[in-house]
Amino acid sequence: MTQRYTITTPIYYVNGAPHVGHAYTSVAADVIARWHRLDGHDVFFLTGTDEHGQKVEQAALAAGVDPQDFVDRVSADFRDMARAMNVSFDDFIRTTEPRHFRACAALWRRLREDGHIYLGAYEGWYATRDESFYGEDELVLRPDGTRVAPSGAPVEWVTEPSYFFRLSAWQDRLLAFYDANPDFIGPPGRRNEVLSFVRQGLKDLSISRTSFRWGVPVPDDPDHVIYVWWDALVNYITALGYPDQDGPLWRFWPADLHLVGKEIIRFHAVFWPAFLMAADIELPCRVFANGWWTADGEKMSKSIGNVVEPRALAAEFGVDAVRYFLLREVPFGGDGDFSRRALISRLNAELANGLGNLAQRTLPQIARNCGGRLPSRGEVTTEDRALLAQADALVDTLRGLIDRQALHEALEEVWKVVRAGNAYIDHQAPWALRKTDPERMATVLRVLADVLRQVATVLQPFMPDSMGRLLDQLGVPAADRTFAALAVVLEAGLALPAPHGIFPRHVEAAAAGTG
Repeated sequence: MTQRYTITTPIYYVNGAPHVGHAYTSVAADVIARWHRLDGHDVFFLTGTDEHGQKVEQAALAAGVDPQDFVDRVSADFRDMARAMNVSFDDFIRTTEPRHFRACAALWRRLREDGHIYLGAYEGWYATRDESFYGEDELVLRPDGTRVAPSGAPVEWVTEPSYFFRLSAWQDRLLAFYDANPDFIGPPGRRNEVLSFVRQGLKDLSISRTSFRWGVPVPDDPDHVIYVWWDALVNYITALGYPDQDGPLWRFWPADLHLVGKEIIRFHAVFWPAFLMAADIELPCRVFANGWWTADGEKMSKSIGNVVEPRALAAEFGVDAVRYFLLREVPFGGDGDFSRRALISRLNAELANGLGNLAQRTLPQIARNCGGRLPSRGEVTTEDRALLAQADALVDTLRGLIDRQALHEALEEVWKVVRAGNAYIDHQAPWALRKTDPERMATVLRVLADVLRQVATVLQPFMPDSMGRLLDQLGVPAADRTFAALAVVLEAGLALPAPHGIFPRHVEAAAAGTG
Protein backbone atom coordinates (compact mmCIF):
# COMPACT_ATOMS: atom_id res chain seq x y z
CA MET A 1 0.00 0.00 0.00
CA THR A 2 1.36 3.41 -0.98
CA GLN A 3 2.28 5.55 1.99
CA ARG A 4 0.35 8.79 2.10
CA TYR A 5 1.65 12.16 3.27
CA THR A 6 -0.32 15.30 4.13
CA ILE A 7 1.26 18.73 4.51
CA THR A 8 -0.33 22.15 5.01
CA THR A 9 0.76 25.76 5.04
CA PRO A 10 -1.06 28.17 7.31
CA ILE A 11 -3.94 29.77 5.47
CA TYR A 12 -2.81 33.32 4.87
CA TYR A 13 -4.77 36.24 6.24
CA VAL A 14 -6.11 38.48 3.48
CA ASN A 15 -5.93 41.89 5.13
CA GLY A 16 -2.79 42.65 3.08
CA ALA A 17 -0.81 41.60 0.02
CA PRO A 18 1.51 38.56 0.00
CA HIS A 19 5.18 39.17 0.80
CA VAL A 20 8.37 37.14 1.00
CA GLY A 21 7.43 35.65 4.38
CA HIS A 22 4.35 34.04 2.86
CA ALA A 23 6.40 32.78 -0.08
CA TYR A 24 8.99 31.34 2.32
CA THR A 25 6.53 29.11 4.15
CA SER A 26 4.81 28.07 0.92
CA VAL A 27 8.07 27.18 -0.83
CA ALA A 28 9.26 25.19 2.20
CA ALA A 29 6.02 23.23 2.23
CA ASP A 30 6.32 22.72 -1.53
CA VAL A 31 9.83 21.30 -1.18
CA ILE A 32 8.61 18.79 1.39
CA ALA A 33 5.56 17.85 -0.70
CA ARG A 34 7.66 17.39 -3.84
CA TRP A 35 10.22 15.34 -1.89
CA HIS A 36 7.58 12.90 -0.71
CA ARG A 37 6.10 12.58 -4.20
CA LEU A 38 9.54 11.69 -5.56
CA ASP A 39 9.85 9.19 -2.71
CA GLY A 40 6.78 7.36 -3.97
CA HIS A 41 4.23 8.72 -1.49
CA ASP A 42 0.63 9.71 -2.17
CA VAL A 43 0.74 13.39 -1.21
CA PHE A 44 -1.93 15.91 -0.33
CA PHE A 45 -0.62 19.49 -0.10
CA LEU A 46 -3.00 22.17 1.14
CA THR A 47 -2.70 25.95 1.18
CA GLY A 48 -5.20 28.79 1.02
CA THR A 49 -6.54 31.98 2.55
CA ASP A 50 -8.16 32.98 5.84
CA GLU A 51 -10.85 35.51 4.92
CA HIS A 52 -12.97 36.40 7.95
CA GLY A 53 -12.67 38.63 11.00
CA GLN A 54 -12.84 42.21 12.08
CA LYS A 55 -9.53 43.19 10.46
CA VAL A 56 -10.77 42.06 7.05
CA GLU A 57 -14.08 43.87 7.54
CA GLN A 58 -12.21 47.06 8.45
CA ALA A 59 -9.75 46.71 5.56
CA ALA A 60 -12.63 46.31 3.11
CA LEU A 61 -14.35 49.36 4.59
CA ALA A 62 -11.16 51.40 4.25
CA ALA A 63 -10.86 50.28 0.62
CA GLY A 64 -14.48 51.23 -0.02
CA VAL A 65 -15.51 47.77 -1.23
CA ASP A 66 -17.73 44.93 -0.11
CA PRO A 67 -15.88 42.42 2.13
CA GLN A 68 -16.51 39.57 -0.32
CA ASP A 69 -15.14 41.58 -3.24
CA PHE A 70 -12.14 42.53 -1.09
CA VAL A 71 -11.29 38.95 -0.11
CA ASP A 72 -11.87 37.69 -3.67
CA ARG A 73 -9.22 40.09 -4.92
CA VAL A 74 -6.64 39.46 -2.20
CA SER A 75 -7.16 35.68 -2.22
CA ALA A 76 -6.56 35.65 -5.97
CA ASP A 77 -3.32 37.55 -5.33
CA PHE A 78 -2.14 34.87 -2.88
CA ARG A 79 -3.03 32.12 -5.36
CA ASP A 80 -1.06 33.96 -8.04
CA MET A 81 1.93 34.27 -5.69
CA ALA A 82 1.87 30.53 -5.03
CA ARG A 83 1.77 29.73 -8.72
CA ALA A 84 4.48 32.29 -9.51
CA MET A 85 6.75 30.57 -6.96
CA ASN A 86 5.96 27.17 -8.53
CA VAL A 87 4.14 25.89 -5.44
CA SER A 88 2.51 22.58 -6.37
CA PHE A 89 -0.50 22.65 -4.04
CA ASP A 90 -3.27 20.06 -4.45
CA ASP A 91 -6.01 22.27 -3.02
CA PHE A 92 -6.39 25.97 -2.30
CA ILE A 93 -8.94 26.41 0.49
CA ARG A 94 -10.84 29.63 1.09
CA THR A 95 -12.76 30.11 4.32
CA THR A 96 -15.58 31.91 2.49
CA GLU A 97 -16.44 28.75 0.54
CA PRO A 98 -19.73 26.92 1.25
CA ARG A 99 -17.84 23.70 2.04
CA HIS A 100 -16.03 25.49 4.84
CA PHE A 101 -19.24 26.89 6.33
CA ARG A 102 -20.62 23.32 6.37
CA ALA A 103 -17.51 21.93 8.10
CA CYS A 104 -17.48 24.71 10.73
CA ALA A 105 -21.18 24.20 11.49
CA ALA A 106 -20.76 20.44 11.80
CA LEU A 107 -17.78 20.67 14.15
CA TRP A 108 -19.44 23.41 16.24
CA ARG A 109 -22.62 21.39 16.69
CA ARG A 110 -20.68 18.29 17.65
CA LEU A 111 -18.70 20.14 20.32
CA ARG A 112 -21.76 21.98 21.60
CA GLU A 113 -23.83 18.79 21.84
CA ASP A 114 -21.04 17.09 23.79
CA GLY A 115 -20.91 19.97 26.27
CA HIS A 116 -17.59 21.48 25.17
CA ILE A 117 -19.14 24.83 24.14
CA TYR A 118 -21.30 27.05 26.34
CA LEU A 119 -22.78 30.55 26.18
CA GLY A 120 -21.43 33.19 28.56
CA ALA A 121 -20.16 36.74 28.53
CA TYR A 122 -16.64 37.92 27.83
CA GLU A 123 -14.79 40.79 29.45
CA GLY A 124 -11.18 41.31 28.58
CA TRP A 125 -8.46 43.02 26.57
CA TYR A 126 -8.86 42.56 22.82
CA ALA A 127 -6.43 43.47 20.04
CA THR A 128 -8.22 43.96 16.73
CA ARG A 129 -4.95 43.79 14.80
CA ASP A 130 -4.17 40.35 16.24
CA GLU A 131 -7.79 39.17 16.31
CA SER A 132 -6.96 37.90 19.80
CA PHE A 133 -7.87 38.34 23.45
CA TYR A 134 -5.09 38.75 26.02
CA GLY A 135 -4.94 38.30 29.77
CA GLU A 136 -3.88 41.14 32.04
CA ASP A 137 -0.59 39.36 32.73
CA GLU A 138 0.22 39.19 29.00
CA LEU A 139 -0.06 42.93 28.32
CA VAL A 140 2.95 45.21 28.00
CA LEU A 141 2.84 48.52 29.90
CA ARG A 142 4.31 51.37 27.89
CA PRO A 143 6.09 54.36 29.47
CA ASP A 144 3.05 56.54 28.71
CA GLY A 145 0.89 54.20 30.80
CA THR A 146 -1.02 52.58 27.91
CA ARG A 147 -1.30 48.83 27.61
CA VAL A 148 -0.53 46.96 24.40
CA ALA A 149 -0.55 43.31 23.35
CA PRO A 150 2.75 41.37 23.33
CA SER A 151 2.84 42.02 19.57
CA GLY A 152 2.62 45.78 20.19
CA ALA A 153 -0.95 45.96 18.91
CA PRO A 154 -3.31 48.38 20.70
CA VAL A 155 -5.87 46.73 22.98
CA GLU A 156 -9.32 47.76 24.19
CA TRP A 157 -11.50 46.48 27.00
CA VAL A 158 -14.34 44.50 25.48
CA THR A 159 -17.54 43.28 27.12
CA GLU A 160 -19.94 41.22 25.04
CA PRO A 161 -21.87 37.92 25.00
CA SER A 162 -19.71 35.07 23.80
CA TYR A 163 -19.67 31.35 23.34
CA PHE A 164 -16.77 29.66 25.09
CA PHE A 165 -14.85 26.46 24.45
CA ARG A 166 -13.92 24.62 27.65
CA LEU A 167 -10.18 24.83 26.96
CA SER A 168 -9.36 24.58 30.68
CA ALA A 169 -10.66 21.01 30.70
CA TRP A 170 -7.95 19.89 28.28
CA GLN A 171 -4.83 21.15 30.05
CA ASP A 172 -3.78 17.82 31.54
CA ARG A 173 -4.63 15.91 28.38
CA LEU A 174 -2.55 18.32 26.31
CA LEU A 175 0.45 18.09 28.62
CA ALA A 176 0.23 14.30 28.58
CA PHE A 177 0.07 14.38 24.77
CA TYR A 178 3.13 16.63 24.50
CA ASP A 179 5.00 14.31 26.84
CA ALA A 180 4.05 11.22 24.84
CA ASN A 181 4.83 12.94 21.52
CA PRO A 182 8.01 14.99 22.03
CA ASP A 183 8.32 15.69 18.29
CA PHE A 184 4.80 17.11 17.97
CA ILE A 185 6.07 20.71 18.15
CA GLY A 186 9.20 22.05 16.48
CA PRO A 187 11.66 23.60 16.66
CA PRO A 188 12.57 23.06 20.34
CA GLY A 189 12.25 26.74 21.25
CA ARG A 190 8.63 26.82 20.11
CA ARG A 191 7.92 23.59 22.01
CA ASN A 192 9.26 25.14 25.20
CA GLU A 193 7.12 28.22 24.61
CA VAL A 194 3.96 26.12 24.25
CA LEU A 195 4.72 23.98 27.30
CA SER A 196 5.27 27.09 29.40
CA PHE A 197 1.99 28.61 28.24
CA VAL A 198 -0.05 25.48 29.00
CA ARG A 199 1.61 24.84 32.36
CA GLN A 200 0.68 28.36 33.50
CA GLY A 201 -2.96 27.28 33.29
CA LEU A 202 -5.50 27.36 30.48
CA LYS A 203 -8.65 29.45 30.61
CA ASP A 204 -11.79 28.79 28.64
CA LEU A 205 -11.54 30.32 25.17
CA SER A 206 -13.96 32.88 23.76
CA ILE A 207 -14.92 31.56 20.32
CA SER A 208 -17.63 33.91 19.06
CA ARG A 209 -18.20 37.64 18.54
CA THR A 210 -21.27 39.87 18.24
CA SER A 211 -19.59 43.22 17.50
CA PHE A 212 -19.11 42.59 13.76
CA ARG A 213 -20.73 40.44 11.07
CA TRP A 214 -17.98 39.29 8.69
CA GLY A 215 -17.56 35.67 9.71
CA VAL A 216 -19.12 32.21 9.77
CA PRO A 217 -22.46 32.44 11.59
CA VAL A 218 -22.75 30.42 14.78
CA PRO A 219 -25.13 27.53 14.06
CA ASP A 220 -28.61 28.22 15.44
CA ASP A 221 -27.60 31.64 16.83
CA PRO A 222 -27.07 34.15 14.00
CA ASP A 223 -26.39 37.01 16.42
CA HIS A 224 -22.89 35.54 16.81
CA VAL A 225 -20.13 34.90 14.30
CA ILE A 226 -17.46 32.30 14.95
CA TYR A 227 -14.14 33.63 16.28
CA VAL A 228 -11.84 33.86 13.27
CA TRP A 229 -9.17 31.59 14.71
CA TRP A 230 -11.67 28.83 15.42
CA ASP A 231 -12.99 29.17 11.89
CA ALA A 232 -9.50 29.26 10.34
CA LEU A 233 -8.20 26.13 12.02
CA VAL A 234 -11.10 24.07 10.71
CA ASN A 235 -9.80 24.59 7.15
CA TYR A 236 -7.45 21.64 7.49
CA ILE A 237 -10.35 19.18 7.76
CA THR A 238 -12.72 21.13 5.49
CA ALA A 239 -10.41 20.38 2.58
CA LEU A 240 -10.56 16.66 3.37
CA GLY A 241 -14.35 16.55 3.26
CA TYR A 242 -15.31 16.92 6.93
CA PRO A 243 -17.85 16.04 8.24
CA ASP A 244 -17.78 13.13 5.79
CA GLN A 245 -15.17 10.99 7.50
CA ASP A 246 -15.87 8.12 5.09
CA GLY A 247 -15.13 10.19 2.00
CA PRO A 248 -12.21 9.58 -0.36
CA LEU A 249 -10.05 12.42 0.94
CA TRP A 250 -10.40 11.67 4.65
CA ARG A 251 -7.64 9.05 4.25
CA PHE A 252 -5.23 12.02 4.22
CA TRP A 253 -6.06 12.84 7.84
CA PRO A 254 -4.30 13.25 10.22
CA ALA A 255 -1.93 15.77 8.69
CA ASP A 256 1.69 14.70 8.87
CA LEU A 257 2.87 18.29 9.09
CA HIS A 258 1.35 21.71 9.70
CA LEU A 259 3.89 24.37 8.70
CA VAL A 260 3.10 27.70 10.39
CA GLY A 261 4.69 31.02 11.27
CA LYS A 262 6.03 31.25 14.80
CA GLU A 263 3.47 33.90 15.76
CA ILE A 264 0.60 31.39 15.42
CA ILE A 265 2.17 28.37 17.12
CA ARG A 266 -0.17 28.67 20.13
CA PHE A 267 -3.27 28.37 17.96
CA HIS A 268 -1.96 25.26 16.20
CA ALA A 269 -0.27 23.52 19.12
CA VAL A 270 -2.77 24.31 21.91
CA PHE A 271 -6.21 25.33 20.63
CA TRP A 272 -6.35 23.09 17.55
CA PRO A 273 -5.35 19.86 19.37
CA ALA A 274 -7.89 20.64 22.11
CA PHE A 275 -10.69 21.15 19.56
CA LEU A 276 -9.77 17.85 17.89
CA MET A 277 -9.55 15.96 21.17
CA ALA A 278 -13.01 17.25 22.10
CA ALA A 279 -14.37 16.10 18.73
CA ASP A 280 -12.64 12.71 19.04
CA ILE A 281 -10.67 13.38 15.84
CA GLU A 282 -7.08 12.19 15.55
CA LEU A 283 -4.44 14.86 16.09
CA PRO A 284 -1.89 15.96 13.46
CA CYS A 285 1.53 14.37 13.73
CA ARG A 286 3.67 17.52 13.86
CA VAL A 287 3.44 21.31 13.95
CA PHE A 288 6.59 23.18 12.90
CA ALA A 289 7.01 26.96 13.14
CA ASN A 290 9.35 28.82 10.82
CA GLY A 291 10.82 32.22 11.63
CA TRP A 292 10.37 35.72 10.27
CA TRP A 293 12.27 37.64 7.62
CA THR A 294 13.58 41.15 8.03
CA ALA A 295 14.98 43.30 5.21
CA ASP A 296 18.51 44.65 5.62
CA GLY A 297 18.13 44.31 9.39
CA GLU A 298 14.79 46.12 9.62
CA LYS A 299 11.27 44.77 10.07
CA MET A 300 9.44 44.86 6.75
CA SER A 301 6.97 47.73 6.61
CA LYS A 302 4.96 49.42 3.89
CA SER A 303 5.70 52.80 5.48
CA ILE A 304 9.46 52.19 5.30
CA GLY A 305 9.08 50.81 1.78
CA ASN A 306 11.21 47.72 2.35
CA VAL A 307 8.60 44.98 1.86
CA VAL A 308 10.16 42.28 -0.33
CA GLU A 309 7.77 41.16 -3.08
CA PRO A 310 8.63 37.56 -4.07
CA ARG A 311 7.24 37.72 -7.60
CA ALA A 312 9.41 40.73 -8.43
CA LEU A 313 12.47 38.86 -7.14
CA ALA A 314 11.55 35.79 -9.16
CA ALA A 315 11.14 37.90 -12.30
CA GLU A 316 14.61 39.39 -11.79
CA PHE A 317 16.63 36.39 -10.60
CA GLY A 318 14.55 33.38 -11.58
CA VAL A 319 12.06 31.40 -9.48
CA ASP A 320 14.44 28.56 -8.65
CA ALA A 321 17.22 30.90 -7.62
CA VAL A 322 14.92 32.69 -5.16
CA ARG A 323 13.54 29.38 -3.83
CA TYR A 324 17.10 28.19 -3.27
CA PHE A 325 18.19 31.35 -1.49
CA LEU A 326 15.24 31.43 0.89
CA LEU A 327 15.86 27.89 2.09
CA ARG A 328 19.65 28.03 2.02
CA GLU A 329 20.29 31.37 3.71
CA VAL A 330 19.08 30.63 7.26
CA PRO A 331 18.34 27.56 9.39
CA PHE A 332 14.69 26.71 8.83
CA GLY A 333 12.84 27.56 12.03
CA GLY A 334 15.02 30.59 12.78
CA ASP A 335 14.68 34.20 11.70
CA GLY A 336 16.37 35.48 8.57
CA ASP A 337 17.45 38.77 7.06
CA PHE A 338 16.97 39.45 3.38
CA SER A 339 19.38 41.55 1.35
CA ARG A 340 20.04 41.70 -2.37
CA ARG A 341 23.75 41.50 -1.72
CA ALA A 342 23.36 38.20 0.18
CA LEU A 343 21.10 36.82 -2.55
CA ILE A 344 23.48 37.70 -5.36
CA SER A 345 26.52 36.46 -3.44
CA ARG A 346 24.97 33.07 -2.72
CA LEU A 347 23.61 32.61 -6.23
CA ASN A 348 26.98 33.40 -7.77
CA ALA A 349 29.08 31.38 -5.32
CA GLU A 350 26.92 28.28 -5.03
CA LEU A 351 24.68 28.04 -8.06
CA ALA A 352 26.82 29.58 -10.80
CA ASN A 353 30.34 28.81 -9.50
CA GLY A 354 29.40 25.63 -7.64
CA LEU A 355 26.79 23.40 -9.24
CA GLY A 356 26.62 25.29 -12.52
CA ASN A 357 30.40 25.14 -12.88
CA LEU A 358 30.48 21.39 -12.16
CA ALA A 359 27.90 20.75 -14.88
CA GLN A 360 29.66 23.07 -17.34
CA ARG A 361 33.01 21.36 -16.74
CA THR A 362 31.48 17.91 -17.30
CA LEU A 363 28.82 17.98 -20.00
CA PRO A 364 30.69 20.01 -22.67
CA GLN A 365 33.65 17.60 -22.33
CA ILE A 366 31.29 14.67 -22.94
CA ALA A 367 29.93 16.53 -25.98
CA ARG A 368 33.42 17.25 -27.35
CA ASN A 369 35.39 14.17 -26.37
CA CYS A 370 32.80 11.36 -26.22
CA GLY A 371 30.80 12.13 -29.32
CA GLY A 372 27.98 13.61 -27.28
CA ARG A 373 27.16 10.19 -25.84
CA LEU A 374 27.14 9.04 -22.23
CA PRO A 375 30.49 7.30 -21.69
CA SER A 376 30.84 3.91 -20.07
CA ARG A 377 32.40 3.47 -16.67
CA GLY A 378 35.61 1.45 -16.83
CA GLU A 379 37.73 0.32 -13.91
CA VAL A 380 37.03 2.56 -10.92
CA THR A 381 39.57 3.87 -8.45
CA THR A 382 39.36 4.57 -4.74
CA GLU A 383 38.71 8.23 -5.55
CA ASP A 384 35.88 7.30 -7.91
CA ARG A 385 34.25 5.05 -5.32
CA ALA A 386 34.51 7.70 -2.59
CA LEU A 387 32.73 10.36 -4.67
CA LEU A 388 30.08 7.93 -5.93
CA ALA A 389 29.39 6.68 -2.41
CA GLN A 390 28.99 10.26 -1.16
CA ALA A 391 26.46 10.96 -3.92
CA ASP A 392 24.66 7.63 -3.47
CA ALA A 393 24.07 8.42 0.21
CA LEU A 394 22.23 11.66 -0.53
CA VAL A 395 18.68 10.30 -0.67
CA ASP A 396 18.91 8.52 2.68
CA THR A 397 20.71 11.44 4.30
CA LEU A 398 18.25 14.04 3.04
CA ARG A 399 15.23 11.91 3.87
CA GLY A 400 16.02 12.16 7.58
CA LEU A 401 16.77 15.88 7.41
CA ILE A 402 13.60 16.74 5.53
CA ASP A 403 11.53 14.68 7.95
CA ARG A 404 12.65 17.07 10.69
CA GLN A 405 12.40 20.15 8.45
CA ALA A 406 16.16 20.81 8.44
CA LEU A 407 15.97 22.11 4.88
CA HIS A 408 19.12 24.24 5.14
CA GLU A 409 21.09 21.20 6.37
CA ALA A 410 19.74 19.15 3.48
CA LEU A 411 21.08 21.70 1.00
CA GLU A 412 24.45 21.75 2.77
CA GLU A 413 24.71 17.97 2.40
CA VAL A 414 24.13 18.32 -1.34
CA TRP A 415 26.72 21.08 -1.58
CA LYS A 416 29.28 18.88 0.15
CA VAL A 417 28.93 16.58 -2.85
CA VAL A 418 29.04 19.50 -5.29
CA ARG A 419 32.27 20.74 -3.69
CA ALA A 420 33.71 17.23 -3.70
CA GLY A 421 32.79 16.92 -7.38
CA ASN A 422 34.62 20.12 -8.27
CA ALA A 423 37.67 18.99 -6.28
CA TYR A 424 37.53 15.61 -8.04
CA ILE A 425 37.47 17.09 -11.53
CA ASP A 426 40.37 19.41 -10.60
CA HIS A 427 42.41 16.43 -9.42
CA GLN A 428 41.48 14.02 -12.21
CA ALA A 429 41.87 16.62 -14.99
CA PRO A 430 39.93 14.76 -17.71
CA TRP A 431 40.97 17.41 -20.26
CA ALA A 432 44.56 16.19 -19.86
CA LEU A 433 43.54 12.50 -19.84
CA ARG A 434 42.02 12.97 -23.30
CA LYS A 435 45.51 12.73 -24.78
CA THR A 436 47.20 10.40 -22.30
CA ASP A 437 44.45 7.94 -21.25
CA PRO A 438 41.13 8.34 -23.13
CA GLU A 439 39.60 5.31 -21.39
CA ARG A 440 40.30 6.82 -17.98
CA MET A 441 38.93 10.15 -19.19
CA ALA A 442 35.68 8.43 -20.13
CA THR A 443 35.42 6.82 -16.68
CA VAL A 444 36.03 10.13 -14.93
CA LEU A 445 33.37 11.88 -17.02
CA ARG A 446 30.91 9.04 -16.42
CA VAL A 447 31.50 9.23 -12.67
CA LEU A 448 30.83 12.97 -12.82
CA ALA A 449 27.68 12.46 -14.91
CA ASP A 450 26.38 9.89 -12.41
CA VAL A 451 27.11 12.24 -9.51
CA LEU A 452 25.35 15.11 -11.28
CA ARG A 453 22.34 12.85 -11.81
CA GLN A 454 22.16 12.11 -8.07
CA VAL A 455 22.54 15.78 -7.19
CA ALA A 456 19.97 16.98 -9.72
CA THR A 457 17.48 14.30 -8.65
CA VAL A 458 17.53 15.22 -4.95
CA LEU A 459 17.48 18.95 -5.75
CA GLN A 460 14.30 18.71 -7.85
CA PRO A 461 12.05 19.62 -4.90
CA PHE A 462 14.08 22.79 -4.28
CA MET A 463 14.63 23.90 -7.89
CA PRO A 464 12.23 21.87 -10.04
CA ASP A 465 12.63 23.66 -13.36
CA SER A 466 16.42 24.09 -13.23
CA MET A 467 17.00 20.51 -12.18
CA GLY A 468 14.58 19.33 -14.84
CA ARG A 469 16.79 21.04 -17.44
CA LEU A 470 19.93 19.50 -15.94
CA LEU A 471 18.38 16.01 -15.96
CA ASP A 472 17.40 16.62 -19.59
CA GLN A 473 21.05 17.27 -20.42
CA LEU A 474 22.05 14.11 -18.56
CA GLY A 475 19.67 12.04 -20.68
CA VAL A 476 17.42 11.00 -17.80
CA PRO A 477 13.88 10.25 -19.07
CA ALA A 478 11.13 12.26 -17.40
CA ALA A 479 9.58 9.06 -16.04
CA ASP A 480 12.84 8.03 -14.36
CA ARG A 481 13.47 10.98 -12.08
CA THR A 482 12.15 9.51 -8.84
CA PHE A 483 14.43 8.35 -6.04
CA ALA A 484 13.61 4.72 -6.77
CA ALA A 485 14.66 5.21 -10.40
CA LEU A 486 18.20 6.09 -9.30
CA ALA A 487 18.75 2.33 -9.03
CA VAL A 488 18.38 2.11 -12.82
CA VAL A 489 21.76 2.69 -14.47
CA LEU A 490 21.68 4.75 -17.64
CA GLU A 491 23.08 2.85 -20.61
CA ALA A 492 26.45 3.86 -21.99
CA GLY A 493 26.21 5.32 -25.47
CA LEU A 494 23.02 7.24 -24.72
CA ALA A 495 22.91 10.33 -26.93
CA LEU A 496 22.86 13.50 -24.85
CA PRO A 497 21.43 16.86 -25.95
CA ALA A 498 23.74 19.79 -26.48
CA PRO A 499 24.81 21.19 -23.09
CA HIS A 500 23.92 24.71 -21.99
CA GLY A 501 24.39 26.74 -18.84
CA ILE A 502 21.65 26.73 -16.21
CA PHE A 503 22.71 29.27 -13.60
CA PRO A 504 23.86 32.67 -14.91
CA ARG A 505 26.16 34.87 -12.90
CA HIS A 506 24.79 38.20 -11.71
CA VAL A 507 28.01 40.12 -12.27
CA GLU A 508 26.66 43.62 -12.93
CA ALA A 509 24.31 43.62 -9.96
CA ALA A 510 27.02 42.29 -7.67
CA ALA A 511 29.47 44.93 -8.89
CA ALA A 512 26.92 47.64 -8.23
CA GLY A 513 26.94 46.64 -4.58
CA THR A 514 23.20 46.96 -4.17
CA GLY A 515 22.04 45.85 -0.77
